[in-house]
Amino acid sequence: MSIFTEEQAKAILDKVIKLSVADDCTATLTGSINGNIRFALNNVSTSGIVSDIQLAVQCAFGKREGIATINEFDDAALERVVRRAEDLARLAPENEEYMPALEKQVYRPSPTFDAATAAITPELRAQVAADSITPCKENKLIAAGFLSDGQSFFAFANNKGNFGYQKATNLNYTCTVRTEDGRGSGWVSRNLGDVSQFKASDDIQVAIQKARDSADAKALEPGKYTVILEPAAAAGLISFMMFFFDARQADEGRSFLSKKGGGTKLGEQVYDPRVNLRADPWDADAPVLPWDELGLPREAMDIIKDGKIANLQYSRYWAQKQGKKAVATPGNLLMSGGDKSTAELVKGTQKGILVTRTWYIRMVDPQTVLLTGLTRDGTFYIENGEIKHPVKNFRFNESPVIMLNNIEELGKPVRLGADESPFVMMIPPMKLRDFTFTSLSDAV
Repeated sequence: MSIFTEEQAKAILDKVIKLSVADDCTATLTGSINGNIRFALNNVSTSGIVSDIQLAVQCAFGKREGIATINEFDDAALERVVRRAEDLARLAPENEEYMPALEKQVYRPSPTFDAATAAITPELRAQVAADSITPCKENKLIAAGFLSDGQSFFAFANNKGNFGYQKATNLNYTCTVRTEDGRGSGWVSRNLGDVSQFKASDDIQVAIQKARDSADAKALEPGKYTVILEPAAAAGLISFMMFFFDARQADEGRSFLSKKGGGTKLGEQVYDPRVNLRADPWDADAPVLPWDELGLPREAMDIIKDGKIANLQYSRYWAQKQGKKAVATPGNLLMSGGDKSTAELVKGTQKGILVTRTWYIRMVDPQTVLLTGLTRDGTFYIENGEIKHPVKNFRFNESPVIMLNNIEELGKPVRLGADESPFVMMIPPMKLRDFTFTSLSDAV
């Protein structure tokens, strides 16, 4: 069994803590049951269930630390993993930035678990595959996709009396649909916590329509264009930008949030005033665990407020060094928007380009967060509020910082995760001016 109750998890963690003679001891117990089904060329290729559980023990003597892991939980195994972690700690060099184990914290539970999602069956997965493949066959199209779902638990304890436990569920679906001649491609993705909100037979129609419509793409000269980025297209760029909201990088002059001559841009206007980005582990649409990977309690907080930098993330070490409060790494990113769908943004556009998805995103310049990447799976030319024809995919060179200063309109936020970002995100479709395309790509 890979899902322990709180009582079962705590009993194991308490044993581990009592066995240790180290100055600090933190034990983390995680388990999951994950199901999946994969299909390609309109046929199911693989399916299965993976069950796993692991205990990690971190011990420290002074500033020397060691970590050992195990997946056995009898008394002898627990003693063995504790001694191994302690032996490694004694051998390790001192870590000058080591921080002692956290004192007891208060964690407010977040709604990350859904019973119906945890109860997904192989039959439901097979139905999702059938609902994706059948309409593609009927339309002489080819589907390739992947559904993964799971339930998990996360528990930890240390010798300072801190303890946390919570369960979570997840569902991720993605499908690419191609024309038989390979000239058209469409794509759809869903990230959800509640399976009742998921209907593959409806979602697949999005990918089918884009696959049909994207064949016979015309070449358009690279340059600066008004674009409508669908939420998935915008998410990859924005999540890249968030890695620079670390206070240490900003203080040390390694971030676009660093000021010349020293200091940071905290509190300064960096974006269009319509840009509002926050984190909230208890958000009903995109909840996440109420602690980060180091056990710091997460808070509901503004990251960008009316275009101004509202908060930076402070590690415990850097917060102590700078005399600041430690700020946990956010688990979700929630961007405000309007009420319009992507289709409604298209209707209000005289000329522009609709981008379904961005991928293969890479950093060009960390100081300006200049990124490069490609469009894919449906790029279209808009004229007089209508999709006129597909266009060949582009390579872009663009900074999300500049992008979020060139906003014309924001639509209704959509939940994203998995492929698009390491965060759970709520991101709106965006109508932007002067988005930079630098070259064409023959890929579809």
